Amino acid sequence: AVVSTQSTGVISFEERLKHVVHPKSKELIDIILRKKSNLCLSADVTSSKELLELVNNVGPHICLLKTHIDVISDFTMDVTDKLKTLATKHDFLIFEDRKFADLGSTVQKQFSEGVYKISSWADFINAHVVVGPGIIKGLESVAQGQALILIAQMSASGNLCTPEYTQTAVSMAQDNNKFVCGFICTESVTDDHRFLNFVPGVNISSSNDSLGQQWVSPSEAVLKGADVIIVGWGIYKLVDTAETARIYKEQGFRAYLDSVTV
Repeated sequence: AVVSTQSTGVISFEERLKHVVHPKSKELIDIILRKKSNLCLSADVTSSKELLELVNNVGPHICLLKTHIDVISDFTMDVTDKLKTLATKHDFLIFEDRKFADLGSTVQKQFSEGVYKISSWADFINAHVVVGPGIIKGLESVAQGQALILIAQMSASGNLCTPEYTQTAVSMAQDNNKFVCGFICTESVTDDHRFLNFVPGVNISSSNDSLGQQWVSPSEAVLKGADVIIVGWGIYKLVDTAETARIYKEQGFRAYLDSVTV
């Protein structure tokens, strides 16, 4: 069953390090603690210049950068090389939000080949579970140290992630816990501390948009079980992206500190 962290208590990231399995989970938690930031920037811009400038400005305040690399209109591998350099400079990891959703043999190619060669630069990737466990095996077979996040829930209104679907995602993660590190979710979906919860749709100033996105504040997201809060246009559409990211970082991490019970 889906379990709320409010009923089980929230353990500290220091304690969480004793439970998580994947090296990338440990690396991410180390960064969260080092930077006092549980903020992931969803950098949904469409040019390499915008992307690199945004990431350089916001990088000091984030633990994770989420990309949609296939929307970059002038993409070359130089873009991902520069992203990796910025990740080292500013101490964050990279999550390519590719949302794989095909047969194992197909996602192998989508992950490791083609124009983007995602397996050569991303730290985290994600996938839908609608295809079944074969997608996990396919991705794992060509991974180069990446961790997989399963999409257990979505923040769009009218989505088809039923409680049964969500529980299937949790079961798949538990069966593949050396590769799967956590979930895209709107609330905590398990009290299994091996898995991290990445909660999208976080925005300080809005409750919804015209395309069905449902927003929550940083504190609301953390209360629902977020280990990492994902913020998109609430940062990148603002004039002072660095200062805005700092505010999200402080609100998100303060909410985490306030929530810790163990």
